[in-house]
Amino acid sequence: MATPQEILEDLKEIRYPGYTRDIVSFGIVRDIEIATAGITVTLTPGGAKPEAVQEISAAIRERVRALTGVQQVEIVVQEPERPRPAAPGRRTDIPGIRRIVAVASGKGGVGKSTVAVNFALALRALGYAVGLLDADVYGPSVPIMLGLTERPRTGPDERILPLERFGIKAISLGLFIGEGQPVIWRGPMITKLLTQFLREVDWGPLDVLVLDLPPGTGDAQLTIAQQAPLAGGVIVTTPQDVALLDVQRGITMFNQVNAPVLGVIENMSYHVCSGCGERADIFGHGGGARMAEESGIPFLGEIPLVRRLRESMDAGEPIVVAAPDSPESQAFLQIARRVMQELDQRADTVLPTVH
Repeated sequence: MATPQEILEDLKEIRYPGYTRDIVSFGIVRDIEIATAGITVTLTPGGAKPEAVQEISAAIRERVRALTGVQQVEIVVQEPERPRPAAPGRRTDIPGIRRIVAVASGKGGVGKSTVAVNFALALRALGYAVGLLDADVYGPSVPIMLGLTERPRTGPDERILPLERFGIKAISLGLFIGEGQPVIWRGPMITKLLTQFLREVDWGPLDVLVLDLPPGTGDAQLTIAQQAPLAGGVIVTTPQDVALLDVQRGITMFNQVNAPVLGVIENMSYHVCSGCGERADIFGHGGGARMAEESGIPFLGEIPLVRRLRESMDAGEPIVVAAPDSPESQAFLQIARRVMQELDQRADTVLPTVH
């Protein structure tokens, strides 16, 4: 008789429907139990469609029977653990701010801050009053991307005055520390700082405050999201299957703070050769859209991988400002429109504006 570990290794040969990644690395196989009556495989497929679960279950039965010779193979499908609700009473409205939208990613390296900055500028181009809070304290890149070099001042009421650039207001830890200076802080210090950025910055009346969360889905990200009265969250990913599992983690994180997921953005979706115009799907294509469909959340759009997008961020003049008619800028504008449409459809999550 094969051991549970040997069965688990064998199940790595089963691909998740529509993906190149296997069901084990997707985290779907929760437990394998071997008894005299047969073998039981417990699955936690999350938001997978019923037909996908049926296909996976049939494939598991076939492989387990072939490996062990046991014909009695039971598949138990469990719902994931219900997310913990956000702690009551910790989130209160911030005067003057109508909506707060968090931009998150399950891991680093997906271009989350690039998306957050251009998304904020796209909202401004659509006529909204916008602020941008760089909550990525370990890698505060917003000052470079916006070309901000001044240190923020305080007003007569001792509140921090955000810097303004390209029509949006911004604040970042990077504006208070020296260039290249590492940030070595513990969780409570980070929480205190970000609470200050939320509630002790003179944001003025804003239609939308964009919150650029740190990458990942750990306690720090949860704490930040719990402190802010979120109208919703946007998740940034890339097309590779290896990045798509992180989308599910991002969804779980927003569920834990009772914030709706407004949609998924696929960054670095494809590359267009500047010389010949040929399109190349370097990291694969369509993974973000498939994961959004599987999870029952909107797919907001795809951003291509192009040199001028990176160069514009390095130069402190983001693509939405530097080349507003470019395909990349138009993609960000379309994403901004879709996010606002999602927010309008969830009118009960909108905070009242205080002037």
